[in-house]
Amino acid sequence: MNTGQVLLLIAGAMVGVALLPMGALLLRGITLAVEDEEAVLVTKFGEFVRTYNKPGLYFLPTKLMPWVKHTRVSLRRDFRRFGDLHVNDALGTTVIVDLWVEFRVADPAKAIFSVADWDPSLQSLVSHAATAILGSREFREILCDRTELGTLLQNDIGHETAAWGIAIEFVFIRNVSVLPEVSRQMFETIAARLERAKAHVDELGRLSVAQLEADTAMRIADLVAEAKGQYPAAVGRALADVKVKPAVFAAYNELYDLSLVRPHRTVTFRGFEDGEIRAAEAAMIVTPGENGGVIPGAPMQALPARPDELRRR
Repeated sequence: MNTGQVLLLIAGAMVGVALLPMGALLLRGITLAVEDEEAVLVTKFGEFVRTYNKPGLYFLPTKLMPWVKHTRVSLRRDFRRFGDLHVNDALGTTVIVDLWVEFRVADPAKAIFSVADWDPSLQSLVSHAATAILGSREFREILCDRTELGTLLQNDIGHETAAWGIAIEFVFIRNVSVLPEVSRQMFETIAARLERAKAHVDELGRLSVAQLEADTAMRIADLVAEAKGQYPAAVGRALADVKVKPAVFAAYNELYDLSLVRPHRTVTFRGFEDGEIRAAEAAMIVTPGENGGVIPGAPMQALPARPDELRRR
């Protein structure tokens, strides 16, 4: 191979290398690449022509024309957070809610051509739907039924956004709150209700205890009365058994009489025969002192004239 041929080969290689970028640019200019979860809208002279929504590489030679334009639209799920929405509930209380909205573009052509800018339009629509739906509920219902209310909001918002090519897939009430002064009033009201409930429970407890004590006292009175009624009958039966044996019955009577005597309070004189000094007269006998007086506290004695007549059994 001579020098001329080598030079021609080198020149051809250089031209080939230089043409590669140009070829790539040309191929890119006449083809359309569509990614996954993406749609490409093609317009000619501002008029919508076609939508490419399947991933792949499409041959589109008219793409090089200046009057042909293409717009890429994402079909992936998107979300928006709409916070600090002030809504008056059914009782007029100002409620602050945060809404979480998930959606995706269902019809790219409508999303681009049916509405100028659907993002702020969606915000206005969500605010209006929250005012209409949550305004008919009380604060307690909004706080407790967030899942149900989220479904109602999803259906209401989705009905309107369907004309924009936007599909609402999920709406959730993330947070519910009230103004500070309203919150303070609610806490005071709840505290008052709890205090009334506590007083009611205390009163019921007191009445229950009083009723229980009354029932117990009545039962005890019945038992005591029954016991007192059985006592005389039991004593009568015992005496009837004792009377069968006269000696035992006499001893019982004597012991019973002695049990009635209180030694520290009573002086008893017993066993006087007929014609002797009586027990009452013996009790009046006192001991004379040195000068003929009475010694207080001295033991009583029988009269000196008849010392054998006073006997104590």
